[in-house]
Amino acid sequence: MATSVWKGYLTFGLISIPIRLFSAARTERIGLNQLHNVCKTRIRMPLYCPQCERQVPRNEIIKGYEYEKDQYVLFNEEELDKIEPQSARAMEILEFVKVDEIDPLYFDASYYVTPEDEGRKAYQLLLDAMEESGYAAIAKLTMHQREHIVVVRPRSKGMTLHTMFYTNEIREVAEYGKIDAASEPKPAEKKLAEQLIESLAAPFEPEKYKDNYMESMERMIEAKRQGQEIATAEHPKLAPVIDLMEALKKSIAEKTPTTAGGKKPPVRAVSAQAQAAAPEKKRKKSSAG
Repeated sequence: MATSVWKGYLTFGLISIPIRLFSAARTERIGLNQLHNVCKTRIRMPLYCPQCERQVPRNEIIKGYEYEKDQYVLFNEEELDKIEPQSARAMEILEFVKVDEIDPLYFDASYYVTPEDEGRKAYQLLLDAMEESGYAAIAKLTMHQREHIVVVRPRSKGMTLHTMFYTNEIREVAEYGKIDAASEPKPAEKKLAEQLIESLAAPFEPEKYKDNYMESMERMIEAKRQGQEIATAEHPKLAPVIDLMEALKKSIAEKTPTTAGGKKPPVRAVSAQAQAAAPEKKRKKSSAG
């Protein structure tokens, strides 16, 4: 069984869902350690050889892969250069795809792509073509002793590159995606959940989010420097919801704006589409009369 990395609750309005988090992907790479070429001992920072008890100049450094404890397969730069793929020098576009076809689970690190002066026109041409066609480029790129599959996409008048995980790096978790018949929501519960989603819907504005924990840490550091007592944060006690319908209704009521008379409109188990269609039905009925 996979090991969870976090255990707690996912809150949805007044609904608290107990969950666990599992690592979805991990990078696989060959790690080469720096060794002292004279005695083949692993170098520690600063470049110091504990075997020879002295600092080591870079011209005495080689690389090695540890296949057993303190046993290394040795490499020099010339040998590593012999197996360096073409993608270490040139990033060739392999194909174009729609970005929305790529599962975000595959994204790893992100980079800005900027042109040299002599390549600005070609850069702009490719950028404009991708923007107008709606396609992104798939390519291979070798860096940091690893060949990456990458996607290059238009973004904010420039190109952004995302390294991606390979399919063999995407991990499987047996518990993920399993739903038993007893957990299947009722139609009325689904409609209320849709209403709650609509009440919380908003344009994505990343600048409005901030790291409250980091701010608390900074305040705590300053308080400790001043010799002040640290205040304990109060956290509400959460538990799995027993009555989903009641929790959904209360959640929607909290998010629903009040009317002119200070009262909130009654909560009904209808979808957002049905709510939007109601005025149209009313108009047709008046015309028929």
